Amino acid sequence: MEEVISVNNLSKRYGSTKAVNNLSFSVKKGEIFGIIGPNGAGKTTTIEILEGLRKKDEGEVLVLGMNPEKERKKLNNRIGVQFQATSIQKKMKVKEAIQLFGSIYDQNNTNNQIIKLLGLEEKMNKYFDDLSGGWKQRVTLALATLHKPDILFLDEPSMGLDPHARREMWSIIRSLRDEGTTIVVTTHYMEEAEKLCDRVAMIYNGELRALDEPNRLVEDISSQYVSFRSPDFPVEILKAMPDIMKVEHDELSDTIKVYAENLQSCSYLLFKEAEEGHYHISDFKFERGTLDDLFVHYLEGGQTA
Repeated sequence: MEEVISVNNLSKRYGSTKAVNNLSFSVKKGEIFGIIGPNGAGKTTTIEILEGLRKKDEGEVLVLGMNPEKERKKLNNRIGVQFQATSIQKKMKVKEAIQLFGSIYDQNNTNNQIIKLLGLEEKMNKYFDDLSGGWKQRVTLALATLHKPDILFLDEPSMGLDPHARREMWSIIRSLRDEGTTIVVTTHYMEEAEKLCDRVAMIYNGELRALDEPNRLVEDISSQYVSFRSPDFPVEILKAMPDIMKVEHDELSDTIKVYAENLQSCSYLLFKEAEEGHYHISDFKFERGTLDDLFVHYLEGGQTA
């Protein structure tokens, strides 16, 4: 599949702090690519370098075959950017904002398709300041896609949205991907990356810690486990059972998670101990780890995937 973004050994410093440290990855045409990690990991700096908004210190970056630093004006006509915060006058109507931003691009027209996709038809005469957070995000997304960009950069697109609005935003982003737009998303919401992205690059302290499809990353750390609730099952017995990798106990909710090499054998021994010791077990289930578990794995010193 064609690569539309190529990053090789990218580094960026702010004084003595290395915000991005020898970062390398590529983005394929037509995918949703996530750059994930905690606040301060280097995500925004990385994406701003790709957009040509910030100069790199070292490395090579190509976006649609162009150098963002040297060919920024040409690149701007082929990329769209939705920032974490876009400043729009409070008493500017939605249609006025769309007309204003549309005049910036070579393709100076109103993209009725994106307005329909985002459901903005009935909001065109509303003042921007009167919109809810979710509708403001839709407007700024429309402004970033008026010129039908080849690549769309979204920096924390669901920041501050309630769960329902967040899922609506995910659906819209998938629709844009399905129409052929390559999308690069930065987020610190691991659930968002897992449910939305085709591939993710996990960054911590400016370094690449993992790069793959979300489900494959999770499988790589063997993060399947059994969970159950018990007010009296001794955790010490679990830790002493054979082939147990880790036991987590949340005393507040009486929830216990058991990570083991063989979950079937572990479950048999667990219920055997419960029967013999007359311990209570409820809500027993097999579970699969998430990107949150993966991130904790790296924070605790796990090896790079």
